[in-house]
Amino acid sequence: MISVMKTDLGDVKLFSRGKVRDIYDLGEQLLFVATDRISAFDWILPNGIPGKGRILNTMSVFWFDYTRDVIDNHLITADFDRFPDELRPYRDQLEGRSMIVKKAKRIDIECVARGYIIGSGHRDYLKIKPENGKVNLHGSLLPQDLKLADKLPETVFTPATKEEDGHDENISLDKMADMIGKELTEQLKNVTIEIYNKAAEYALTRGIIIADTKFEFGFIDNRLILIDEILSPDSSRFWPLNSYQPGKNPESFDKQFVRDYLSGCDWDKNSEPPALPEDIVTKTLQKYKEAYRLLVGKEID
Repeated sequence: MISVMKTDLGDVKLFSRGKVRDIYDLGEQLLFVATDRISAFDWILPNGIPGKGRILNTMSVFWFDYTRDVIDNHLITADFDRFPDELRPYRDQLEGRSMIVKKAKRIDIECVARGYIIGSGHRDYLKIKPENGKVNLHGSLLPQDLKLADKLPETVFTPATKEEDGHDENISLDKMADMIGKELTEQLKNVTIEIYNKAAEYALTRGIIIADTKFEFGFIDNRLILIDEILSPDSSRFWPLNSYQPGKNPESFDKQFVRDYLSGCDWDKNSEPPALPEDIVTKTLQKYKEAYRLLVGKEID
């Protein structure tokens, strides 16, 4: 299978090209296309994961439907047969890996929910000096003796800046409130935790731990909605429940596998990244497909 690294839709206006998605302007709507590109350490790798975009797209559709009772989202349709006529010549590039969405005014904050202590949340936790036996992580008081990958007593909200280039930066709730206002900060915190908790409870019944994830939100006619992608292996940490053990770096169904490979090779992370070996590509795709199978309950085509 060949990776779709870049799309070309002729005269259809390109709105933006991100690390993974190509977005096109359809006037009142946007076309989101999930390519097979994969990024790590703020670099887009030279070769992709064939079929990855289809998994990301279809999984987001599943989660948008599952979480709609918590908050509405921007999805209009992912059914290619309902796409506008101008897109019909590009079926081979779009079918299965694209969706038409409502245009929204994006809030430039990454809303991160953490149910387990891992990644940058764990690094931040280790830097904070305990007071009275507690560590204040973004307003949540946590025990000072948590081990790597421990389940948190409660879901923690850790916002970050939304950067077009470079690494998103974790910020405090006070900094977030300065940027967008206290009332909206509290609203985003509450809805982020509610979506995460609902999804995480479901995932446990399917044998997957969602350790953390990130959401993006926007406004349409002054109404807050969920946008971008949600709860995919690119935006979340998925761990197999049957092998989870606190204190150890867990196995994963997400692109942490790629990060671990790159951390173990001689790449300095400051120059052009190396291509992924074929066995790493194959194993990564298998992990994404298994996450989809467990969560959605069927095989990806």
